[in-house]
Amino acid sequence: MSGSNHSDFENEFTEWQEALDDYKKHHGKELTRQLILRLQQHLLDQGDSESASILQTPYLNSIPHSKQPPYPGDLELEHKLENIIRWNSIAIVLKAADSGLGLGGHISTYLSASTMMEVGLNHIFQCQNEQYGGDTVIFQPHAAPGVYARAFVEGRLSEAQLLDFRRQLQPSGGLSSYPHPRQMPEFWSIPCASMGLSTPTAIYMARFERYLENRQLKAKDGGKTWCFIGDGESDEPEVLGSIRMASREQLNNLVLVVNCNLQRLDGPVRGNGKIIQELERSFLGCDWEVIKVIWGSGWDALLDNDHSGLLRQRMEQARDGDYQFFSALSGNAQRELWIGDNPQLKGLMESLSDDEIKQIRRGGQDPSKLFAAYKKAQQSQDKPVVILVKTVKGLGLGSSGQGLNNAHQKKQLKPEERLRIARELGIPLSDQQIIAADFYKPADSDPVMQYLHYRRKRLGGYIPERKLPQQKFSVADLPSQLNNDPSRETSTTAQMVKLLGCLIKDQHIGKNIVPIVPDEARTFGLEALFAKSGIYSPQGQQYTPVDHRSLLPYKESIDGQILQEGICETGAMASFLAAGSAYSRHNIACVPFYFFYSMFGFQRVGDMIWSGADMLCQGFLLGGTAGRTTLNGEGLQHQDGHSPLLAETVPNLNIYDPAFGYELAVIVEDGIRRMGENQPDCLYYLTIYNEKYSAPDLLLTQQIKQQIIRGIYQIESHAESNIHLLASGPIVNQALKASKTLQGVNVWSVTSWSQIYRSLKDKTIKQPNWLKALFPEDAEIILLSDYMQAIPNMIRPWLPKNCQTYGADDFGLCDGRDQLRERLGLNAKSIVDNLRQKPAQR
Repeated sequence: MSGSNHSDFENEFTEWQEALDDYKKHHGKELTRQLILRLQQHLLDQGDSESASILQTPYLNSIPHSKQPPYPGDLELEHKLENIIRWNSIAIVLKAADSGLGLGGHISTYLSASTMMEVGLNHIFQCQNEQYGGDTVIFQPHAAPGVYARAFVEGRLSEAQLLDFRRQLQPSGGLSSYPHPRQMPEFWSIPCASMGLSTPTAIYMARFERYLENRQLKAKDGGKTWCFIGDGESDEPEVLGSIRMASREQLNNLVLVVNCNLQRLDGPVRGNGKIIQELERSFLGCDWEVIKVIWGSGWDALLDNDHSGLLRQRMEQARDGDYQFFSALSGNAQRELWIGDNPQLKGLMESLSDDEIKQIRRGGQDPSKLFAAYKKAQQSQDKPVVILVKTVKGLGLGSSGQGLNNAHQKKQLKPEERLRIARELGIPLSDQQIIAADFYKPADSDPVMQYLHYRRKRLGGYIPERKLPQQKFSVADLPSQLNNDPSRETSTTAQMVKLLGCLIKDQHIGKNIVPIVPDEARTFGLEALFAKSGIYSPQGQQYTPVDHRSLLPYKESIDGQILQEGICETGAMASFLAAGSAYSRHNIACVPFYFFYSMFGFQRVGDMIWSGADMLCQGFLLGGTAGRTTLNGEGLQHQDGHSPLLAETVPNLNIYDPAFGYELAVIVEDGIRRMGENQPDCLYYLTIYNEKYSAPDLLLTQQIKQQIIRGIYQIESHAESNIHLLASGPIVNQALKASKTLQGVNVWSVTSWSQIYRSLKDKTIKQPNWLKALFPEDAEIILLSDYMQAIPNMIRPWLPKNCQTYGADDFGLCDGRDQLRERLGLNAKSIVDNLRQKPAQR
């Protein structure tokens, strides 16, 4: 656009702008919005979709400097404090590198994120108190050294702990590599080391806070969830794939801060494009409020003087690969690339020296710009907010790493590099101390230290910190509430739903039960709870459901208890994490029950289940339609023969494969009791089935209850028989049928192969082989499972030698249950035929 044309355009724009402002003044915000939408629709009707797009704004800060609020802090003291923390964060990683143990660590991420974090910690992030619900802050995992460095300066971590970064077997206990609540339960509250998972975790935590408020379990006293992620992390499908939930439910208590340092681990995120602009389109399209923080204050005067718009045009033209290149250059080289052969740009840039050009910061290194963005995010009324912050990876590393493609892998610095960085940061240590990467902490009387504690005191305390509340609750006798009828055939899925109904009615814990299902409620028979408990919806039910005249209508309500997450296992699991950790974040003990297809569940969200174990979540994961032969007719993709084996990889997950409703009741009751007593590792995986059969008429003594929890108990005893059938899940029923045909063999229900295995392999417990003591030395043992043989085989080393295993290896097939089981030797007929052979032939 030529100069004269640009001037005409600017004059025309001013007239339109004044007209729009006048219309808004006289007609209000809503009618103005309608006017814009009508004009947009007019362009669309003419086929001009590109001009009608409003999903992109110029490559500028969303908040002009004229609209910035005054900065509330002492910039000089904060700069000194940030430099101290930056040095200590570098020293933590260098000390680990100097140990020669190859411990790893990351320097560059925190150096790009330090100002973003410091502005929040000095002025924004509040702890919980009687009037305020408290902020949840999820930091970037690779920025952990910076979080530790600040906690050290605050006096919350010792120098010994910093010296043992990534050395957790040392006497100090060390520091975990990334945020891991399981390993630092009083410090970290939310794990985020697996890229992409922190975003859905944050979204559904913010949503669960609204759930608690709408169900009157938590006061509506504010509190936001702040989640920091990297721009490269946004390529993980869980990130952009989960953001619609936040806008759909108007989660104005959620702020996502994206550290756009333009680099991922190996190179640029979008070298040929602009990741900030790309993310803006995605978030605006999902109805988020987008705040861009791109340029530091040093650019304000240049942009104000850019009357021709050429600087703005150059900013739009440059790609992220160019900006990354700029960050690694000297001021003079940057100037040449900015102006090219344009004399007007040359004149504009001549007002700055080379050093000034080099020192101009991006928005993510400017406290005033960041504070303005955070403050605006705090004021959001009806939308979640994403703040896209442009930074430089490895800022301050100079030629050794700043903006370079290998910045993420930078873990070591030469002596001269250490000296240069420390001197630039103003660290008052001797050369020898700097080369040794010694830590620096000012005296308590230093104004920087006094300022640090003053700021956090005003905000209610220190972050991060995980609270350890004492929850106390119990539940009535669950097995008696099932009214076990040996003459009635039922499935364990139906029994679990009945148990859930009993729990919801319980006067002590009923309101804290959180049923979760990913659009499979009718598959599991949960539709019976729709009308009674309601499906949570912050908008209520503003329509008449098609089945409103039926006995089991689809009922949505603001205070609904069921979380129906649609076809989204990630969202459902994120809700489980939010509910299962509410005891530590809100001092509200919730017990989530998450129903899912056992086949898809673990394979799809196994990483999030691992995260839940790290987060010290409590609750019950319920693998429905379980078993490779029990879910007949569905075939290869649906029939589960291995989820308990996948579950076994999670060390603190209690895995059970119950055969009958009373077993389920005993296990669930014991789990809730343990949660109410604040016992560790109260995370459960229970398989439940859709096959109907009757349960044995068994007197449920306290001893049998204890044996069910331990993992095995005897259902049928025949002293004259030396054959012992050990089965789990629905295959127990096949073993009982076989025993009846054979006129008596010993039948054992194995409620948990896993619990038996873990108790026997635990070398810290000095005990005899209690399992082997259950059987004669010459006993013939047959292990039967609807899962891979590897699962029952876990306990074979502790059984008599004469032992065989029948399981469900290979892929699933479509056919009837009996046909599938006969193929694998798992139906009653196959068991009988096998046992009637001579022992040598088996």
